[in-house]
Amino acid sequence: MKNFMTVIAAWVFLAAGPALAMSSDSSSNSTELKEMRTARAMVKDKNYSGAVPLLKAVVKAQPQNADAWNLLAYSERKTDKLDDAMVHYMKALSIDPKHRDAHEYIGELYLRLGDLEGAKKHLKRLDDICTFGCEQFDELKEAIEAHGK
Repeated sequence: MKNFMTVIAAWVFLAAGPALAMSSDSSSNSTELKEMRTARAMVKDKNYSGAVPLLKAVVKAQPQNADAWNLLAYSERKTDKLDDAMVHYMKALSIDPKHRDAHEYIGELYLRLGDLEGAKKHLKRLDDICTFGCEQFDELKEAIEAHGK
């Protein structure tokens, strides 16, 4: 029984370790989190051009942050920086190939560029990812149907 309790205690310690490490924010880490929160609020308020520099700072500090790359691409698309948006959506998808928002939004970018097949490719990918359906699939499908009219 003593060995069992030792194993349980070790497991709890190991499981809590990453959580404890994550909770001890360094000042730069908390600044990056603040920049991301601020950028999200700006995007929600449709202040895309204001969000871009914040998101560029976040992806510079956290180059593997697929959400930040996606939000940067979204903001660039909304401010007509379509080439930059394409590159940054691709970066988000290279980090997280199942990133639902990135698939939806890059599909919408393909539609804007007149590439219906590119949009359909991402709709198919969403169909594979969203086993029981998802909002991103529905919205891209609706955009594709509207594009055809």
